[in-house]
This record gives sequence, structure tokens and C-alpha cells, in this order.
Amino acid sequence: MEEDDYLPKPDPNSDHSDSTLQRKHAAMIKRLSNIHQYRLTRKPDPESNSTSSFLSRFSKSKSSIESTLSQIRQTPDPHSNPTLKSELDNVSMSIADLEKLVAENTFSLPSYEVRTCLKTITDLKQFVEQVTGEVIPRKKFLFKNKSTKKITTQNDIISEVPIRVENNNSPNAESKNSVFRVLDSPGFRGKENEVLVKEFNKGNDNEEIREFVLSDLTGCEVKLMGCVRALFVHKLIDCKVYVGPVFGSVLIEEVTNCVFMMASHQIRIHQAKRCDFYLRARSRPIIEDSNGVRFAPYCLKYDGIEKDLEEANLGEETGNWSNVDDFKWLRIVQSPNWSILPENERPGTVDISYRDPKV
Repeated sequence: MEEDDYLPKPDPNSDHSDSTLQRKHAAMIKRLSNIHQYRLTRKPDPESNSTSSFLSRFSKSKSSIESTLSQIRQTPDPHSNPTLKSELDNVSMSIADLEKLVAENTFSLPSYEVRTCLKTITDLKQFVEQVTGEVIPRKKFLFKNKSTKKITTQNDIISEVPIRVENNNSPNAESKNSVFRVLDSPGFRGKENEVLVKEFNKGNDNEEIREFVLSDLTGCEVKLMGCVRALFVHKLIDCKVYVGPVFGSVLIEEVTNCVFMMASHQIRIHQAKRCDFYLRARSRPIIEDSNGVRFAPYCLKYDGIEKDLEEANLGEETGNWSNVDDFKWLRIVQSPNWSILPENERPGTVDISYRDPKV
């Protein structure tokens, strides 16, 4: 049929022309209606529908993750299975991939679907934490006065300790592999299973300690009371570190299975694994190359801490302990490398005031 057949003939006095035009118009309306009905009744093609394809892929990944976690939870003797840790790490990576998938499709998905998927990812993370706690329980947080252990209060000094720091304050820039060398700075180094205590600006020693170092410690409990200008933490395993206010920065590197309580104007954390941080900070804490780290508000106490916090301009809680920046996660969704420490797992106020065990 030619295009002119759809047009009225130029004869305004012809009734025949009007009736022909009406018939052709009715035929066109019917044809369009049939096309519309066909589109409504035909089955959608998942490959051609981006939302359907995404939801299908998301659902399959979710089901696979849940199935794997259920199998891990049913392991008969988890303590004798050396592969459980790697299996849980793989699950966490799968969740991270799922989160990445959502981020990449955020602008093409309905807002409702985005919110639903993000809620699902949050639930999966909680499921991982729950299963991990069942098959690989965390050590209970206990504050003990180890009176039978040696209490070290002297300053151990070595010539140089390399500490890696970032040279750019922007989370959008790659950190530099420069080395900060702490020359002849006091600190605790190379200790194992000891209680290490230092009181800054106490007694007859009025010399201000600008920098303090904690390096190569295993199974130690560290108590630092009073104010210090900067703190550098390097290579700690299974340690508990309690720190009064720091005027400047805290730099932490290569720590595993540790607990930290500290207040500082700036806190940077690099290569931390399965650590809990109880913080008060003037700026947002920064993590990089870290995973399994959890955060909670500062809850430390010792005689005179209120005065020290006011002196360091850290007297007020800022809420920044929960505003963590992950340098290696520059997406719009929550980083999978850190989380908020559940309230029922927090110890409450921890008092590190020195008590003479002989009294």
C-alpha cells in the first residue's frame, strides 16, 4: 500500500472520499491497537531487559552466598577445618562483587530496586558476621590487670623505625609509599605478652614527649595516659592498646586481631585485619588496604582524662568514629571493609587508672 493511500483525496464535495478516509482511519487505529496488545501479552526477553537481567543476576548471586554460608554454618567440627577462614573470605569477596554490581547499575535501575538491593547486601554482611562468630569466635574483650606480668615503664629507644604514611589528604589520590623515620623516639618495641604502661607529663619529668612508637608487639596490653603529640603504631598482633588524647596524628600500620582505644585529631589506619577501634577524632578516620575492621565510640577512662581531653581539644564527642573513609573504596555505596561494632559487643567504660597490685 502506498503512502498516498492513507491520505484523503482532494475532492471536498465527494461523500465517497469522506467514507474512504474514515475506513482507512479506522483500519489504522485497529492495526495500532493490535500492535499494542501484542506488546502487552508477549513474554519479556530477560536479555533485552536490563532491569530484569540485573535482578536475575543479583538473585542468583544472593542465593549462592546464602547457600555457602549455610553450608559453612553446618560444618561438623569448624575448629579442625583449616579452609573455613578462606571460604569466609571468598564469601566476603562475593558480597563486595555484588555491591560493585549494584554501584555500576545504580543510574539505570529504579530507585526502589537500588534500595532493596543495598538492604539485601547489608543483611548478607550481617549474616557473614554471624556465621564467622559461630565458627571462628572472636576472643572475648576482657580487661584484666595482669599483676603477675612485668610492667615496663622505661622508654626503649632505637635509631630508626620505618612507618609508612600518606602524603596526600585527598581520598581520591593514591597514597605515596614514602617512609616516615622516627629518629630516637621513645616507645615500646619488640615485646611479647607484657603489660606496657607510660604516663606522659607526670611526676618530675617535665620534658614533653612529642612522638611515641609502638612497634613489633605481640599479645601485649599497652596503657598510655596523658597527652602526646603523635603516635606511630607498627606491626602489632593480638594486642590491646589504650591511649589518652593525641594532639596531632595517629598512624597505624600492619595490625592484626587488635583492639585500639584512642582519641586524636587525625587517625590513619593501613593494613589492619580483624581489629576493633574505639575512637574519638576531630576528622574522619581513614583506612586503606584493611578489612574486617569495626568501629565504636571512645570509652576510655583514667584519673585526669577529662582534663587531658579538654587540653587536646578533644573534650566533645564529634561522631566521626562512624564516618570512616576507605581510600580503596571510592564508590557511592558503603565500603565492605569496615562496619559498626554492635553495641552488645562493646565493653562499656574501660578504666586503665594505674593501681599498685601490692595495695
